[in-house]
Amino acid sequence: MIITISMPQDHRLQQQRFELKFLVAESLTAKLRDFVSSYLELDDYGVGRPNLSYPVHSLYLDSDDMHTHQATINGTKNRFKLRLRYYDDEPGSPVFIEVKGRVDNCILKRRCGVRRDAVAQVLTGQWPEAEQLFTTEPRHLAALERFLMLMHSIHARPKAHNSYLREAWVSPYDNSVRVTFDRNVCIEPHFEFTALTSMRQPTLLYAPLVILELKFTDRFPNWFKDMAQGFNLMRSAAAKYCGGVLLLGESNFDEKMRFERTPFTLPAAALQAANLILAEN
Repeated sequence: MIITISMPQDHRLQQQRFELKFLVAESLTAKLRDFVSSYLELDDYGVGRPNLSYPVHSLYLDSDDMHTHQATINGTKNRFKLRLRYYDDEPGSPVFIEVKGRVDNCILKRRCGVRRDAVAQVLTGQWPEAEQLFTTEPRHLAALERFLMLMHSIHARPKAHNSYLREAWVSPYDNSVRVTFDRNVCIEPHFEFTALTSMRQPTLLYAPLVILELKFTDRFPNWFKDMAQGFNLMRSAAAKYCGGVLLLGESNFDEKMRFERTPFTLPAAALQAANLILAEN
């Protein structure tokens, strides 16, 4: 049986937040989950699912000279990423056009939901038809406008398809605190103007580790500190797009230079080296 996830516009979206990332062993996640569940509740979309997780897909855009990737590597304080975020390939489900910005240590996230038949149109830099929009709220239209402006400014095109399974825990009162466990993080070059869920030759990143993210909008929760100290957590970059580009090499994301390759699990030494580069920035 196929279960469709139709994410409402901005459902518990933290538009402005701070985030801390950690790489943890799968064997530790049960204890971490037990600790987190004392403060947060399971996101609705994980209820009843294996590993309490739902699939997440992202199509990242970048320029031919990898502008957004290089901004991360160089530690540019004010930077952004352009991506499409979606959760299945059902015709009626939204595809979210997203700009994920960073100003110093603060993450700014803006998005607008469009219908699947508008994806190719948006990726060629065109404004969708009115009936292709899930919302006409000014803040969502402003997010779409900014996405198109930034895409044109760097001549961005589809570069990578990223997918993973997300277990999310959220505050029962507001969207001020969110904790996620991301498993089976995969990436592969993707140059088509489509938002697919299937992957041809994905490369598994960070396995067998799980990416733990602690996200908060305002005050740093004291129990975050207790958890980090109690479980001896060490911060890590764990970037899903830039980490993949570093580990596979930029040439794999250049459509003109692309060559056939077979899937492989990256060696621990290469993974650690790439994380050190990103963690410094």
